[in-house]
Amino acid sequence: MIFRNLPSILNAFKIIAITHKNAPLELIGLLHLDEAHQHDYLTAVKLKMELNELMFLSTCNRVEFVVKADREVNTLFLQELFAIINSRITAEQINALIDAVVIYEHEDALTHLFEVSSSLDSLVVGEREIITQVRKSYEFCNLLGLTGDTIRLAIKQTIETAKQVYTDTDIAKNPVSIVSLAYRQLRSLGIKNNARIVFIGAGETNTNMAKYLKKHQYANFTVFNRSLPNAQKLANELKGQAFDLTQLKNFKEGFDVLISCTSSETPIVTDEIYKQLIGNDYSKKVIIDLALPSDIDKQVVLNNELFYIDIESLKKQAAENLLKREKEIGVCKTIIASKVEEFKTLYQERKIELAFGEIPKQIKYIKETALNEVFSKDMANMDAQSKEVLEKVLLYMEKKYNALAIKTAKKVFLEEGI
Repeated sequence: MIFRNLPSILNAFKIIAITHKNAPLELIGLLHLDEAHQHDYLTAVKLKMELNELMFLSTCNRVEFVVKADREVNTLFLQELFAIINSRITAEQINALIDAVVIYEHEDALTHLFEVSSSLDSLVVGEREIITQVRKSYEFCNLLGLTGDTIRLAIKQTIETAKQVYTDTDIAKNPVSIVSLAYRQLRSLGIKNNARIVFIGAGETNTNMAKYLKKHQYANFTVFNRSLPNAQKLANELKGQAFDLTQLKNFKEGFDVLISCTSSETPIVTDEIYKQLIGNDYSKKVIIDLALPSDIDKQVVLNNELFYIDIESLKKQAAENLLKREKEIGVCKTIIASKVEEFKTLYQERKIELAFGEIPKQIKYIKETALNEVFSKDMANMDAQSKEVLEKVLLYMEKKYNALAIKTAKKVFLEEGI
């Protein structure tokens, strides 16, 4: 268990994080909750553990609990938390989670939240998906009635911070995922939307590539795979055709783009199969080979005129782009530090507003008592127009006094640090 702790006005603000940096994915998976179960389990956590506010963030490589609580986060706290989230968890697994967890408190918790949403803490720095995941997690927990004013303000500032980081830096401008780089190169070749696209393999990589193509209106797909049901599953999503991989050499419909990614230890497309695939069509083809080792025999590349995009060149470009992103981290952290300071002021102002929340009610009560009780006889002797003018004067003074009281309090508290 690691504590990140700085003294702050955010005394009760804490984050309990188990991420890819400190724990294997199977251990993190013990704490994942799908949305169907979050209401019951998270409500139980908030009530049983006497938390003021709670937000739950769960992604493929992290689980984080954002809480506002006066309770100390210690071993007993964590044991109780993990046992509520997963009733089947063993004592050994709880101990492993406690060893892996990082506790962020006060300002440091806010900085961590900003860094997570700005992707500085991500497995792949600069990937924008995390900001959407944070926003949706907040919205869902808020819908469940788990969050409150502190987390609301923190998330609002978090989203603003992440947007500024993505806008004012180059942290996300150079793609680093193999699939996004492959797609970008394909688009740079001017491939039209009616191009005939053949997939060899229906695993995660090709499925992700297919999502890019479908999103950008490509529509002519054929899928080959060793497992025909898996080929059919991907083909159904693409509204294309599916074939067993053994039928590849007999395919006569031609292609413009061939995308291959299998786990084969030997090449899938030999020079002989390639010539059978193109038939009498000698137009320049595009081959994207995302397999390691390669699915495309070297002779295919040497003996034919084509655009060849391979995994090695993509990996090299991805590494270069990741290095460029890492150079931006310092700039991003400067922005985040500034936004943390800005939040401290906003949070203090909000605390003052809440503290003075009863004043308008009291002023309104005093005004109504004066009109209806203390000066009721005098009011009875006034004509309608005079009463209306008096009401306007009192309402004006009421609003001005409330605004002045809060403004003066903010100035005193913020300037003198009270």
